[in-house]
Amino acid sequence: MGKLALVFPGQGSQSVGMGRELAERYEAAAAVYEKANAILDWDVAGLCFKGPADRLSRTEYAQVALYVNSIAAMAVLAEKGVRGEVVSGHSLGEYSALAAAGALGFEDGLKLVSLRGEAMGRLAGERPGSMAAILGLEDGEVERICAESGEVWPVNYNCPGQLVVSGETEAVHRAMARSTDAGAKRAVMLEVSGSFHSPLMRNASGEMREHLAEVAFSEPEPPFLSSITCEYEAADGLAGVLVEQITSPVRWRQAVERLIADGASRFFEVGNGKTLCGLIKRINRGVDAVNVSDPGSLDTAMASL
Repeated sequence: MGKLALVFPGQGSQSVGMGRELAERYEAAAAVYEKANAILDWDVAGLCFKGPADRLSRTEYAQVALYVNSIAAMAVLAEKGVRGEVVSGHSLGEYSALAAAGALGFEDGLKLVSLRGEAMGRLAGERPGSMAAILGLEDGEVERICAESGEVWPVNYNCPGQLVVSGETEAVHRAMARSTDAGAKRAVMLEVSGSFHSPLMRNASGEMREHLAEVAFSEPEPPFLSSITCEYEAADGLAGVLVEQITSPVRWRQAVERLIADGASRFFEVGNGKTLCGLIKRINRGVDAVNVSDPGSLDTAMASL
């Protein structure tokens, strides 16, 4: 039987009600929310469980909510003896993955994610931008279109035929139109507040560099595969990776292909939604991918073991 990889979702996976049933059923999950509330001095649990949706979707709140939600689900898995044999995460999910692997303490991770969300949200307000998903073109074709369209870059290599671009709004619109002309099935504007993972986020990466320099990382156990570098990263390189990710593409497709090549055949998406499960199945239909977000999906995941 192949390795079990635990993977953690990023921003965009949030929804009102997330984590509520798990916290009602399992004290280990409820304790994570209670700790987060106390550390940040605002009601993280209430926002996750009850909304409102417009506040939950704001970058500075969504990133905190998703991190806490994933760690709450991970706490229940750990209580049941599940740790996985490798971890990875999509963008923000790298913080969750590192906390799950013991490389980053929960409190340090929570404070960093809060600072990250605030920095990215503030910068998005100062210099608005957009993101769009290009569906049905080869990666190389989208890369060529971006290079010819101004300040727009390919930033999320999600799965075959799905590449997200990010940049100045007018440039994103040009890339969308040119992609459609080139034969893309669809070009869809995403509901985000900024040009995340593009060079336009460089000021946020500068802020995070200062904060990350103060954190002592431990060696990840199980190993951590970065979806930015697609390499297994040791403790001494983690701060640099987390700085780099703010302005660098997420190479999710390549990271999953690397995990599978290294023996992973089972994936648990730990946290809200099924986005990563869907992408993983599009990358390789021969692997198993299930989510762990509520008591029902937890039972299904445990039965798969």
